[in-house]
Amino acid sequence: MTKAATTYLPDALPVPASDGDGLQAPFWSGLEREELLIQRCRHCRTWVFAPEWICHQCHSFDLDWTAVEPTGVIYSWTRVWHPVTPAIAEHMPYLVGVIELPQAGNVRLIGNLLGDPAKAVEIGARVRGVFEHHPAAADNPARKAFTLLQWTPA
Repeated sequence: MTKAATTYLPDALPVPASDGDGLQAPFWSGLEREELLIQRCRHCRTWVFAPEWICHQCHSFDLDWTAVEPTGVIYSWTRVWHPVTPAIAEHMPYLVGVIELPQAGNVRLIGNLLGDPAKAVEIGARVRGVFEHHPAAADNPARKAFTLLQWTPA
């Protein structure tokens, strides 16, 4: 686990929208504590991501959150040239990767690949998680604190 020395994304970034039913809350709370939590079925031991209410393997509703080491391999990636929000218009291009977690049943997460956005990216390259904390905005009470999981070469 590595802490981001400075934030990769600008402070004006919108807060990620979580689901309204609280299903994803343990994932986001874990990131705040610099812990990567992935769901796992207590019945059949299948890893589950994105968060679900039911195991799609055995149909059990008995899912738990398990801490896993934030390391993985690049499964896929893309270089983004068009901003999805005006807050990042000055930060183009950037790299987004699909990261496979072998220690968690090969579930895959999406996250930014830190570093030079012009660099070559290799499928299968090992990466480690970097927790990027974004504090609440003092001048905007609607802006809550959040933490993102970014990825850097291992």
